[in-house]
Amino acid sequence: MAAKIKKGDKVVLLTGRDKGRSGEVVKVNPTEGRALVRGVNMVRRHQKQSATQEGGIISKEAPIALSNLSLIDPKDGKPTRVGFKILEDGRKVRFAKRSGDLIDA
Repeated sequence: MAAKIKKGDKVVLLTGRDKGRSGEVVKVNPTEGRALVRGVNMVRRHQKQSATQEGGIISKEAPIALSNLSLIDPKDGKPTRVGFKILEDGRKVRFAKRSGDLIDA
């Protein structure tokens, strides 16, 4: 299946503890169907001290299921579904179904 959400996209959470919050996709794991979003779904983890990092309790992002994310429409900033279309030059691009604007311009 084609990737509807990619690294660098602006997304909004549809469900869960951080519902309504938005952020940029840092990493996508399509085999697990999960993504890391900057500043969203923060968890606190105990970390042992190492040569490069100090120990203690750190906050970091936890992966979120792709089904709980929605792309932000470039026109009005609201959540939208993603569609695909093939342009005249043969390129396959994503577009926002809400406004019809191209995402991969």
